[in-house]
Amino acid sequence: MNHDPENKIRIAGVVEESIVDGPGIRYVVFAQGCPHRCPGCHNPKTHSFDGGILIDIGDILKAIKNNPLLDGITLSGGEPFEQAAAFARLAEKVRELELDVIVYTGYTYEELIKHAPNRPSWESLLNAADILIDGPFIMEQKSYMLKFRGSANQRIIDLKKTRQAVKSESEKLIGGE
Repeated sequence: MNHDPENKIRIAGVVEESIVDGPGIRYVVFAQGCPHRCPGCHNPKTHSFDGGILIDIGDILKAIKNNPLLDGITLSGGEPFEQAAAFARLAEKVRELELDVIVYTGYTYEELIKHAPNRPSWESLLNAADILIDGPFIMEQKSYMLKFRGSANQRIIDLKKTRQAVKSESEKLIGGE
């Protein structure tokens, strides 16, 4: 086990096999610590930044490698972007295993992009993710009918398609079209 603090994540817990936190069978890691503290949050025990346990990324990867049924990993919370550097490292290693990565966040995609220049680890985590489910939980918009989301304001963003669209737009601008 590597005891480098850069390879540690403070988590509230894990669900080793979930079918409700994204498509397929998912290994879910719940980050400990959340600044949003959304009223009605279904996971309020994750709000404190002092709770949970500190776990080595290698231990999480070992559990993932031991389950051939997994389709991917879901990073939920708490707020994964509050430990973005470590979660980005985990996500990159999971993608090397040819599994997909979903990240839940109380921030909007636009907020993450706006603040990424000052928080490069946010960009790293966005780049390592395939799907982003963004936005705070809003009790007045709560619905049990939404796939993989708790409230109607939250979006499921395919980051691979978003990156490709941005790249295509940039190429058009550079090419003078």
